[in-house]
Amino acid sequence: MRVIAHRFPTSGPSDVSGLAGLLDAGELRAQDILAVIGKTEGNGGVNDFTRELAMRALGDLLTPQLGCAPEDIEDRVVLSFSGGTEGVVSPHLLVLARTGEALAAPGEKKRLAVATGYTRAFEPWEVGYRPMIEETARVVRELMQQLGIDDPADVHLVQIKGAIPTVDEEQRTEAEAEGRPLRCDMVGSRAASALGVALALDEAPADRIGDRAVCHDWSLYSTRASVSAKPGLPRSEITLFANSAWWEGDLIIEHGVMRDIIDLDAIRGVLARLGLEAPGQLAPEQTERLVGIFAKSDADPRNAIRGRRHTMWTDADISDMRYSRCVVSALLAGLTGETAVYVSTRAEHHGPLGGGPVAIIARVP
Repeated sequence: MRVIAHRFPTSGPSDVSGLAGLLDAGELRAQDILAVIGKTEGNGGVNDFTRELAMRALGDLLTPQLGCAPEDIEDRVVLSFSGGTEGVVSPHLLVLARTGEALAAPGEKKRLAVATGYTRAFEPWEVGYRPMIEETARVVRELMQQLGIDDPADVHLVQIKGAIPTVDEEQRTEAEAEGRPLRCDMVGSRAASALGVALALDEAPADRIGDRAVCHDWSLYSTRASVSAKPGLPRSEITLFANSAWWEGDLIIEHGVMRDIIDLDAIRGVLARLGLEAPGQLAPEQTERLVGIFAKSDADPRNAIRGRRHTMWTDADISDMRYSRCVVSALLAGLTGETAVYVSTRAEHHGPLGGGPVAIIARVP
């Protein structure tokens, strides 16, 4: 079994011509596609409809070949999009597929392995609380088992589209009357899902990861979660990336964690572990080895970076999300020479407060 990956630039959110060309040429089968992850040029907020447009275009392309109804496409392929391509970020799609047969025995070298899965549907009062944390952890562990992963250290990225089920006014009133305020929003979904990854990967003590920790105990976090959340989504969709001896191919993945959004050394460390070192920007032949670049970013809520005040949270003209995405994307592009980077905000319990995880997929030389 091996992962094959194709990255396509897009001329707009609905541009799926690159993928369509591969499918038409018979170089890729729709049945083998596991996930499509991409950046679209919207605002990255709740009203960013470029993500929906991209998903609709992919559904129109893939459903005839998969033989399923458009509304069932996300049961077959994980479609995960992040809006916001500020600065140098180039809109793109990363298509991940699986091909080949399972190995009869583990190989000498570990190679990229990818698995996708879904949590059960959540009730609105479960989002942001222990049930969501535990269910996320359960699915992450299940995906590790599918890939033959025994050591959590072999997991380098857990990409999640977090659930935000629809809440009616009666449910909201009942929850508040019971003294359990609803966290059924983007913040609660991102935070609890990230802590679920931390629980599954033994990144924090299990007895400390509970309801009270969510968005309060910032010492608890995952260095490998990357969660966006979608209003109206009843369940979470999870894509796990690891290096496994049971998989072959020419792709590997590594990760690191930035202590803040100007942490160049963390990015250089990830590149070094991939065998990509340079005194400045990577050379063109090194850049060509890069397949996927992922990061989480956040404007530090303490309003300072390394002791200096920042104004990302107090600027009434530009969202803090757009600031932090732009900064981290520029660092990644400047070091790697690649502008097709996937940077998502915000980062509750994703790395230390004000920082965030970084993961990079590359081809082996």
